[in-house]
Amino acid sequence: MVAIAKPCLGVEEKEAVTQVIDSGMIASGAVVEEFNHKFSEYIGVKHGIATSNGTTALEVALKALGIGPGDKVLTTPFSFIASTNSILYAGAIPLFADIDPKTFNIAPDKMEDKLKKYRDIKALQIVHLFGQACDMDAIMTLVKKYGLLLIEDCAQAHGALFGNKKVGTFGDAAAFSFYPTKNMTTGEGGMVVTNNDNAAERSSLLINHGMKIRYHHDIIGYNYRMTNVAASIGLCQLKKLDGFNKRRNQNAEYYNKNINNQYVQVPYKQGNVYHCYHQYTILVKDGRRDDFTKYLSANNVGSSVFYPLSIPEQKCYEGMDIERDFPVTDKVKLEVVSIPVHPLLSQDELSTVAGVINAYK
Repeated sequence: MVAIAKPCLGVEEKEAVTQVIDSGMIASGAVVEEFNHKFSEYIGVKHGIATSNGTTALEVALKALGIGPGDKVLTTPFSFIASTNSILYAGAIPLFADIDPKTFNIAPDKMEDKLKKYRDIKALQIVHLFGQACDMDAIMTLVKKYGLLLIEDCAQAHGALFGNKKVGTFGDAAAFSFYPTKNMTTGEGGMVVTNNDNAAERSSLLINHGMKIRYHHDIIGYNYRMTNVAASIGLCQLKKLDGFNKRRNQNAEYYNKNINNQYVQVPYKQGNVYHCYHQYTILVKDGRRDDFTKYLSANNVGSSVFYPLSIPEQKCYEGMDIERDFPVTDKVKLEVVSIPVHPLLSQDELSTVAGVINAYK
């Protein structure tokens, strides 16, 4: 089976973990601080605050910016559920705007429709889905026009660019995930990045039981800390990230040139972005998606559907007073399927995947 995802871990990561274990300092400490510094420097912001996972990073980013009970936050209906759950964790109210049918990212024109309808929206939480940046020119225009806070969910977009700026540098704060399937991993982990000094200080308190001085609790906080073990892996992965992304782009380009099937549409890429291809997500036309995924599995090609349901229609949101009709999302969710694009794919595996897809009838 050609795997849909595979963590790229090597000798360097094993040695780094061993060093941390041998030091006896395996909890959060100096290695985490180094990772905070190196990652924020890579993104191009002042502060990085490592967390236990990407979901806690989103929650902390929202709360650190003062998002709380009753605040309205506009986001996308087409993403992993953590994008919306984090808003609910903060006590805020999620509102949704439909997506662009080509990029699958939240559509700025649909966002403005909601901003005109709900004049009390306080923040936007956008998701750079599958590794492609949102339309940041249009979104920053909305931020300025309506006086909004902006949180970037960069869980799938490590190293992605809009123009010459990395995602994670546009908003008041951003959150990354280091889950094993991401473009770089720490096993589990996340990171809040921001240029806002107050938000950085509050984030640091929130993840550490509200403590600045040990056993002196300034606010109600959480144990959302990253360990030195995880951070040691992250430091090694960060050095490799640009190489991983280059390989993902090479794999995507191979597919773009070699996939040729009347039922399959390869991903659209905006001309002014650097897509880091967390996923290579194709559209399968004519209601054939589910048949196509069964065909891939029968031919030993891994695939996954991200995401078969919109966020608002998830069972856990039953009874909530939220809109559930998003025509573009409702169409796209029935057509998308992601195929292997990770850096460890061999040329033979790439050829196999393209060949199997081209033979589908």
